Amino acid sequence: MSENVDNLVFVGFNSQVAGVDVDSGKIVWKWEAPAGHGYVTVLPFDDTRLIVSVDGYTYCLDAATGGQIWFNEFKGFGTGVVSLAALGRSSMALPLQASAEVDAEEQRRRHAANR
Repeated sequence: MSENVDNLVFVGFNSQVAGVDVDSGKIVWKWEAPAGHGYVTVLPFDDTRLIVSVDGYTYCLDAATGGQIWFNEFKGFGTGVVSLAALGRSSMALPLQASAEVDAEEQRRRHAANR
């Protein structure tokens, strides 16, 4: 892995996705959809993969390199702006869960102190 994905933000527009270093703003990698045009939906699935959809054409990308892992055209589903969701798998869920656990611990401490 050439880049620590913890330092990347993923920007999607105009049928393209870029991995951008948050400290420097430098584009580390870029990828262009071979099928589909326009609006890009990006879902960070875990620490290694992004799920990207352009007009319904859906791809899995390597988060560190932008390399395409797989493609599914979702034949028969039509085209348009896509909504993506994952239960309990998104890398975004981990910081939120940790924050909720800290908040719950803080509430327990306050409750115990008020007894």
